[in-house]
Amino acid sequence: MKTIHQSPRYLFSFLSLVTITCATAQQMSKPDPQMQAVLDELESLGGKPIPTLSAEEARKQPTPADAVKSLLKERGESTDPQEIGDVKDFEIPLEGHKINARAYQPKGEGPFPVIHYIHGGGWVIANIDTYDSSARALAKEANALVISTHYRQAPEHKFPAAHEDIIGAYKWILENADDMKGNTEKVAVVGESAGGNLAANISLAAARDGFKVPVHQVLVYPIASGDTDSESYQENAAAKPLSAELMKWFFDKTLASEADASDPRISLLEAEGLEKFPPTTIITAEIDPLRTEGKQLAEKLEAAGVSVTYRNFEGVTHEFFGMGAVVDKAKQAVDLAAKQLRQAFEGTTE
Repeated sequence: MKTIHQSPRYLFSFLSLVTITCATAQQMSKPDPQMQAVLDELESLGGKPIPTLSAEEARKQPTPADAVKSLLKERGESTDPQEIGDVKDFEIPLEGHKINARAYQPKGEGPFPVIHYIHGGGWVIANIDTYDSSARALAKEANALVISTHYRQAPEHKFPAAHEDIIGAYKWILENADDMKGNTEKVAVVGESAGGNLAANISLAAARDGFKVPVHQVLVYPIASGDTDSESYQENAAAKPLSAELMKWFFDKTLASEADASDPRISLLEAEGLEKFPPTTIITAEIDPLRTEGKQLAEKLEAAGVSVTYRNFEGVTHEFFGMGAVVDKAKQAVDLAAKQLRQAFEGTTE
């Protein structure tokens, strides 16, 4: 793998991007019909190309979650959120500021095992509302208290602000989730994309600093490297909703310096102490620039002696995980994640 020290790939030129796109366009796999329907609907919502926008403008663009709701509406199906026991919004106090959070309680008396869920968005866009469907599905299928937390975003707050917030939020959950019918002896972390990177950083920090390591982590198409020259980056340079150009935009907005791209908190593949990670489930999508690094992270963890379950879902793209209302493979992915989490909470393995 070419390292960031040798070539800052996240800063590759527009000409290079065009070259990669032209050379590999025929290699990119075709989305299955359900996934394509969501992509077509997203296109119809008329969003502007995010790499041409400021972060503030980008946060106002239609999202894949909006496309799912629009598609359901067109089909005459319900767009109501999946019903669970109770949902409560609140704030978590951190040093010098607060972050938004949402607790999803399943039906029943509890105490329930706890999932700290972390949304994606390249550390720049999206929020807990955007990823509401993922958190709800996990609460129901894993029968767990899910606490979804936001974090300071770039470019207003550069790396490592989001990482610091998520670790602080996790520590808060360990101390306070029992007040929400949570069992703080059984806490797992789940994250999507940038959130997958942040979830893994909780495990890294816990092992390093001596606080409670999660009993399990589910990393859904996690950002695990600052290298944007991998096989899947080349194959899926022009993919939607996540392209190589958009990942470059995220890195440019988030990282304070070129050296940050090789920081082990960004490039998890370069991190030390991976052998101390909890049992891990990694889910990737075939049509996604991040597929290669997700698989590489699974291989590296397994080589370090960590129990790893890895599955790549074909015919789907980045962001598919929360689309269970319209994409069958999203249901399958959530079912896999929930099964792994339930086994971890029960102290069993497959």
